[in-house]
Amino acid sequence: MGNGRLRLGIVFGGVSEEHPVSVKSAREVARSLDSATYEPFWIGITSGGAWMLTDGPGPGWEERGRPAVLSPDRTVHGLLILDGAHVEPVRLDVILPVLHGRFGEDGAIQGLLELSGIPYAGCGILSSALCMDKTVTYVIARAAGIATPNHWVLETGSAPDAGDLTYPGDLTYPVFVKPARSGSSFGVSTVSRAAELPDAVATARRYDPKVLIEEAVTGSEIGCAVLGEGRDVIVGEVDRIRLSHGFFRIHQEDAPERGSQNSTTIVPADIPPESRSAVHEAAKTLYRALDCQGLARVDMFLADDATLVLGEVNTFPGLTSYSRFPRMMAAAGLTLGDIIDRLVASARSREPE
Repeated sequence: MGNGRLRLGIVFGGVSEEHPVSVKSAREVARSLDSATYEPFWIGITSGGAWMLTDGPGPGWEERGRPAVLSPDRTVHGLLILDGAHVEPVRLDVILPVLHGRFGEDGAIQGLLELSGIPYAGCGILSSALCMDKTVTYVIARAAGIATPNHWVLETGSAPDAGDLTYPGDLTYPVFVKPARSGSSFGVSTVSRAAELPDAVATARRYDPKVLIEEAVTGSEIGCAVLGEGRDVIVGEVDRIRLSHGFFRIHQEDAPERGSQNSTTIVPADIPPESRSAVHEAAKTLYRALDCQGLARVDMFLADDATLVLGEVNTFPGLTSYSRFPRMMAAAGLTLGDIIDRLVASARSREPE
């Protein structure tokens, strides 16, 4: 620790399609970070995959950094700053991986951090990988007693009419076609008839060769923020997405900070108290069944018959000014600064021997 402060490495950016969302999340973290408690080390990953130590996630951060990488060597326990032939080690106390999507929420960065021996916030390798692949998430959810949409899987190279679907049967339209391993609605299409399937599958495969086809659930799209470990978890207020048309895709809009083009987030959700309690319990059940720790956002549908149906589980949800997770936690009385403090404390309690 320098000057009594925790040396906190914040990793942001990344090579996934969610790179811009990650940068925005990191900027909110910067605004909420307690400078008396933390000495931040901003580790930016460009969209091309270059790592650098920079002065923060503000505009132009890519131009102000020095090449640096996280070392898998536990004796380093931190960064290696690369300056020509000179290598400077920088010890870090804890890592906050503010990364979304591929290589951020799928267990990849978590594997590197496990090798490094540096304690890190959020879900581990297993839960990150399980939740990144919606088809696997659904198998575990069903085993835990949580309903999922009727769905079919197209593996790599198979066509929509190839007859090798994981769950054989006739589709009931409309359906959603989406990448099995992506987030923020990238590559998602709504399909109302069979003739539209090939184009929708091609769109999804721009992000993942494995494609999920889901029957639509008639009802409300809701979410629950979860924070903590094991039996000791906190849930935020439930939210509801009110759509005017289409589906929720705020992270792909031009100016989400000024409001969505087709959605309004209602928090606390305008649902009956018994439904709110059921959402909380289902979210905690899924969180534990999927071995989550630190934080996650559980997205569900409240069907017209009051049944809860899983949508997906995000293991490092967005922390932007318009993101759902911090809004749900704020409604429950926790600021983003509080969330960071809890994540760091949780990570340090799990530091490898």
